[in-house]
Amino acid sequence: MDGYRRRVVDSELDELIVGLPALVLEGAKGVGKTATASRRAETIHGLDDPVQRNIAIADPSRLLDGPGPVLIDEWQYVPESWDLVRRAVDGGAAPGRFLLTGSALPIGLTTHSGAGRIVSVRMRPLSLAERGLATPTVSLKTLLEGAKAPIEGHTACGLEDYTEEIVTSGFPGLRGLQGRARRAQLDGYLLRVVDRDFPELGRPVRNPAALRRWMTAYAAASSTSASFETIRDASTGGHGEKPAKSTTIPYRDALERLWILDPVPAWLPTRNRIARLSAPPKHQLADPALAARLLGVDANSLLDAMSPMGPPIPRDGTLLGALFESLVTLSTRVYAQAAEASIKHLRTASGAREIDLIVERSDGRIVAIEVKLARDPSEKDTRHLKWLAGQIGDTLLDAIVITTGPDAYRRRDGIAIVPAALLGP
Repeated sequence: MDGYRRRVVDSELDELIVGLPALVLEGAKGVGKTATASRRAETIHGLDDPVQRNIAIADPSRLLDGPGPVLIDEWQYVPESWDLVRRAVDGGAAPGRFLLTGSALPIGLTTHSGAGRIVSVRMRPLSLAERGLATPTVSLKTLLEGAKAPIEGHTACGLEDYTEEIVTSGFPGLRGLQGRARRAQLDGYLLRVVDRDFPELGRPVRNPAALRRWMTAYAAASSTSASFETIRDASTGGHGEKPAKSTTIPYRDALERLWILDPVPAWLPTRNRIARLSAPPKHQLADPALAARLLGVDANSLLDAMSPMGPPIPRDGTLLGALFESLVTLSTRVYAQAAEASIKHLRTASGAREIDLIVERSDGRIVAIEVKLARDPSEKDTRHLKWLAGQIGDTLLDAIVITTGPDAYRRRDGIAIVPAALLGP
């Protein structure tokens, strides 16, 4: 495992494995699940290998054998393995006995069938902190403690650096690639989703071109809460009638099961209710590089706001702004999970008030985050945060504006200004 870069989720696994008999590390293909899980395993059953898979299909009980931790890698290829592990846990398996990884959730089975026995841990592509752009100086976990900690730090990262990170991808295996080689790998990844992953889920695609157009329209809707009807309309792309709902709903279901879609749910507070909130999710793909590749844009075209930007989806601001928000959302989700918090978004029904990210603790208290493609945020960029503070009072632990600027600091009004590269777990 030479060259392994420790991930934020490693600390989470370190805490859980000493007390729980079975963990499943879930996420899209290529996020690094096997590398992370293998570092802890004594016995590895790699079910993506046809030979090992055929042996396991012939005698699934072999998957329980060997010194622990026992890793069942890509368990979904032999769905019986899930019930085998669940029953072993019921039978008194010791803490740290089983690790599973999965890149898809088989149709007809949900992780709830293992509730209380197999604990799920989500793994996403590399966050900005994990990419090593800068040393984070602002901890999301500390912000969630509500102490209004001092905000400080400086980074040399600017707009061009973040734009390059959008297209570079957070998939570890792509980090060393550039230019055409990286584009080819991303194209191959997307092609595999359509040609192999859908059929493996039992959802063969009759019209691959239509699915690709729908995925492209979804990519264009990144960081918006556009209706699925709007996405369906945009997916036509001059190729005739729009696909039927009976076609696109299975697209969504399969892509979520493959962890390719990673929507941000709406925040609907249970205390200090705000009237007329809107509940649609905000759309995100697993990695903004997938969105950029689907839309056929590179760093230069993203920086050139006049370049063609894919299917017509209404959005505030530029596509670069939307994908920068995607990059920040990906990173913040990694940090929030480490702090046992969840990520949501806020939008009033009229759209008059929006806050990009709501980081919610288990007790309902929150940190509110606005993401701005700006070096120096203006008063306009903080107005929704101030409005929210007036609505929910002490439920708001802290308010942040994430920027592309160089310096982290706290304004006189208490709002923290944090460059994206300086936010960490």
